Amino acid sequence: MKIRLLLLSAALLSYNVSFGRDCDGGLSPEVTETEITATGHEAPPAAPANIEPDAFRISSIDSALFARIDGRSYKKGCRIPPSELRYLTVLHIGFDGATHRGEMICNRAIADDLLEIFRTLYEACYPIARMVLIDEYDADDTQSMEANNSSAFNYREIRNTGKLSAHSYGYAVDINPLFNPCVIVRNGQTTVDPEAGAPYADRTRVFVGKIDHDDLCYKEFRKHGFIWGGDWKSLKDYQHFEKPVESAHQ
Repeated sequence: MKIRLLLLSAALLSYNVSFGRDCDGGLSPEVTETEITATGHEAPPAAPANIEPDAFRISSIDSALFARIDGRSYKKGCRIPPSELRYLTVLHIGFDGATHRGEMICNRAIADDLLEIFRTLYEACYPIARMVLIDEYDADDTQSMEANNSSAFNYREIRNTGKLSAHSYGYAVDINPLFNPCVIVRNGQTTVDPEAGAPYADRTRVFVGKIDHDDLCYKEFRKHGFIWGGDWKSLKDYQHFEKPVESAHQ
């Protein structure tokens, strides 16, 4: 397990194209008490420099993009027409402190919300490890989570239920899933998904990238009408934000 986590950490640091260290000093998920503010989170670095005019953009799903997702996140039998989906391109700060380009597909009803949220997080130097289409992992949710990849649309069922996930409609988003795993406790047994996220299942620990009620990511998603999986009773899905269908179309 330790070797696996080390490999995942190395992969995170090598990810994506860097546009310069806009936020001074990289952010490590493990921090000492002297680096923690009174709110329990590491003090944010300086804000990024000038933002490119088209850095945060919403686009329709064109033929080239559909070819990337067809048969992967857009599986056979998918009942969501491509016209209902939108492609987001954004900037985000990685845990290396550098600016990276991110991409995400979501339902058109929440596209504006997500663009505003990610812009706010970027300007605050909030760290997001990775943001590429889940199709880069052949739409395998476990592989994407283990890579700490933030994603949204993926036409799939909720595990062990036979019901379609909110991700199937593009209404749900997972943020830094390795550091914010799904934790289920039943009959005295704890299940952590992904398994590699087990070290981060203890939410009493202090580490950068942890989503809780004091976290900026949580506050921004809630401000835009999303619910958080960390507030659920039957399980705790700390990575998960989704917007109820009726709210998304208002």
